[in-house]
Amino acid sequence: MRISQSPLSKTKKLIGDAGITFTNAFVASPLCCPSRASILTGKYPHNHHVINNTLEGNCSSKAWQKTEEAHTFPALLKNFANYQTFFAGKYLNQYGHSEAGGVEHVPPGWSYWVGLERNSKYYNYTLSVNGKAQKHGADYSKDYLTDVLANMSLDFLQYKSNFQPFFMMVSTPAPHSPWTAAPQYQGSFNNTKAPRDPNFNVHGKDKHWLIRQAKTPMSNSSVQFLDDAFRKRWRTLLSVDDLVEKIVQRLEDRGELDNTYIIFTSDNGYHTGQFSLPLDKRQLYEFDIRVPLMVRGPNIKPNQTSQMLVANVDLGPTILDIAGYNVNKTQMDGMSFLPIMEGKMNSSSWRTDILVEYEGEGRNVSDPACPLLGPGVAECFPDCVCEDSYNNTYACVRTISPSANLQYCEFDDNEVFVEVYNVTADPYQLTNIAKTIDQEVLEKMNHRLMILQSCSGQSCRTPGVYDPRYKFDPRQMFTSHSWRLSRLRQTKK
Repeated sequence: MRISQSPLSKTKKLIGDAGITFTNAFVASPLCCPSRASILTGKYPHNHHVINNTLEGNCSSKAWQKTEEAHTFPALLKNFANYQTFFAGKYLNQYGHSEAGGVEHVPPGWSYWVGLERNSKYYNYTLSVNGKAQKHGADYSKDYLTDVLANMSLDFLQYKSNFQPFFMMVSTPAPHSPWTAAPQYQGSFNNTKAPRDPNFNVHGKDKHWLIRQAKTPMSNSSVQFLDDAFRKRWRTLLSVDDLVEKIVQRLEDRGELDNTYIIFTSDNGYHTGQFSLPLDKRQLYEFDIRVPLMVRGPNIKPNQTSQMLVANVDLGPTILDIAGYNVNKTQMDGMSFLPIMEGKMNSSSWRTDILVEYEGEGRNVSDPACPLLGPGVAECFPDCVCEDSYNNTYACVRTISPSANLQYCEFDDNEVFVEVYNVTADPYQLTNIAKTIDQEVLEKMNHRLMILQSCSGQSCRTPGVYDPRYKFDPRQMFTSHSWRLSRLRQTKK
């Protein structure tokens, strides 16, 4: 288990130990809205066109509603597999925006809908309960969002029909900022600090310019800030741990636990001090693209660990597969990992790579708090260390196979900057080997990245460079090695 799951001891026991833990689970994009859209659609960002957390970037926009929302896996479960479906929590960051239908808009696919208006909060928020606004204040016993979501989930389990299968998606904002812990947990983890891994407070000297601009060593105030944030995040997760326990207990009380699949995961990683970046996500490194993934359910033997490569685009296909729906009838890019969980898949025949893509954001005016930085950057806090920029735009092939554990990334910037890591030899990604790796590997990886960036559906599941079935035909090389972002930019339909 990764260190970030320590506050989740009950979750680990009730889901991970009771089933399978995936140690190589990744997201297609390390940011809330694009990642959540990938979970819902089973597609990479270049196919669902949600590129950031803004309405203009297609987050819960009218265009998203028109093109993608009716084809999410919950909509297929409800309309074609006769499931009763329940959603509670944070949906997409701009959900409830007046320009996107407000809280009256209930996305298709949900029989019962409890959607948080806009982004993460713990108190003083509005929920859309089946399209009607429900306002909450700041009274812990009535309003603490993690507990409200738990109670609404328990109500659904109590009152749902017993004659239809059910699917519930409980999406807690925790541990997202503002990191407000429940009162009983505010004193927990007082001596905990962010992990001091080998890449903590180290200058990323051979990396993209955005990483190189981070001040090293970090100021004492930045280190205190990130340690404090780390503690607060852990405290919020104690309530998530309670929520998991309550739901599992209710399923057991109703005699439904052994016949129910339970999946625990997240929408992105997070960093606290690695490469001297105080705190955020949005970067291509392991700490931002890896997520926990644990599953228990029928025909999943307990205490299993799998190192096979899975991504959040696989969640939809897997859930549809469980429901008996033919994933090949969809446009999804991911694949079902149900055969892995049931012990019917060996690593030599599983996929060897996935795509990670992100389109950076920068402000078109200077940040008044950091006038020396100029425009084009964003998230410059604390100490004017910027966590994002408009040319922090990249795509990566993340490879995990019996013979390789490799990350290959290209940036869409003036340099067409390349970063390559051998994660077996260098798990903390301290050394970019782009200039020393064999040229043939670079060419194959460049070619594979272009294929994945323009893939759709089945073509996203073709053999990767380290797959024995891979065929490299230099005649298929694209006419130029330059970055093709045209697909990612086709957002305004």
